[in-house]
Amino acid sequence: MRQAEVIRNTLETQISVRLDLDGTGKAALATGIGFFDHMLDQIARHGLIDLSIEAKGDLHIDGHHTVEDVGIAFGQACAQALGDKKGLTRYGHAYVPLDEALSRVVIDLSGRSGLEMHCAFSAGMIGGLDTQLIHEFFQGFVNHAGVTLHIDNLRGHNAHHQCETIFKAFGRALRMAVTLDPRVAGVVPSTKGLL
Repeated sequence: MRQAEVIRNTLETQISVRLDLDGTGKAALATGIGFFDHMLDQIARHGLIDLSIEAKGDLHIDGHHTVEDVGIAFGQACAQALGDKKGLTRYGHAYVPLDEALSRVVIDLSGRSGLEMHCAFSAGMIGGLDTQLIHEFFQGFVNHAGVTLHIDNLRGHNAHHQCETIFKAFGRALRMAVTLDPRVAGVVPSTKGLL
């Protein structure tokens, strides 16, 4: 059962994340930022991850703490659900288009945190989400999931489309990486013997 639940309470946010890596893409999302919920839904739907996130944050200030802390808790939950990582495909990648926009995401469940994200968003805000916070979400995720993640928006001029292709591609890449390969059941996919 590759499931996890993480509760993260700080003076700025109260976050609850539950996930099942072997789900069907069901999502229950309530972060207080509608467009962010829409993007998290893309991860669940295209990653085939059952995902429940409830967040209460200091949105009267801005969305920074909420978005970053959701990324942190989501990363912790993924790491917990992956366990010893035996039998994993380990690597995943996806290209996803949406009209004029195209993004590529490549992930390695390496145990090493690293993020390279390249996206010149055409707008500073998408609904109630500051586009600068998209990097903060993924940075929080990689730091606490222990993954290497490369995100490239290759083209696009509509910020909504740019962002949606990134989250859809991330979901697809994560889905590929966490897939169990029966040919390597019980084996950690690394010459080091651990990830």
